[in-house]
Amino acid sequence: MSVRFALHRMPADYRTTTWAGGTTTEIAIAPEGASYADRTFLWRISSATVEAASSAFTPLPAYDRQIAVLRGRMTLRHDDGAPLTLRPYETHTFDGARRTVSEGRCTDFNLMLRKGAATGRLRPLLLPQTPLRLYLNERTETALLYCAEGVCLVGYETGRCRLQMGESLLLETDGGAELTLTESANAKLLLAEVRRA
Repeated sequence: MSVRFALHRMPADYRTTTWAGGTTTEIAIAPEGASYADRTFLWRISSATVEAASSAFTPLPAYDRQIAVLRGRMTLRHDDGAPLTLRPYETHTFDGARRTVSEGRCTDFNLMLRKGAATGRLRPLLLPQTPLRLYLNERTETALLYCAEGVCLVGYETGRCRLQMGESLLLETDGGAELTLTESANAKLLLAEVRRA
């Protein structure tokens, strides 16, 4: 297990664009230089503000999606099915081909994975005040820690990084990795782990 590459990213490093319901901020995308608009990406991690009371998700039939709410509340309805309400740091996985409508104003966090080419998971880390050892899956190739609230010191075998709100740490691993999260000041993070299928 080892970290081959680590990149500390600031909000100024991200790319923000508008969509029908608000704004979307691209935090990371692979491969480098891929385009969300052209649907050429293997995976994408982003955060969006939903400013409209009701909005329709962009259809992404080639992708599986995982979503979490950071602030506010979101109610999703897929294909006219039963409504599902997500509160902060609750996650939900769904097929990007489904017709999806949301209600509620919020800020969300998204992981998109090309079907048959990439797999992964998105999970919240609501940190206690004591140190936490975090083990990335041995099949994880890329991981991203995003600090949604507070401050946290992230240590790994070749270095360490202090994450503040809105910052992220992008890691490439060889057989997974062990991270140590300390000096948490009410930190709430999202961890996305990705590997090729």
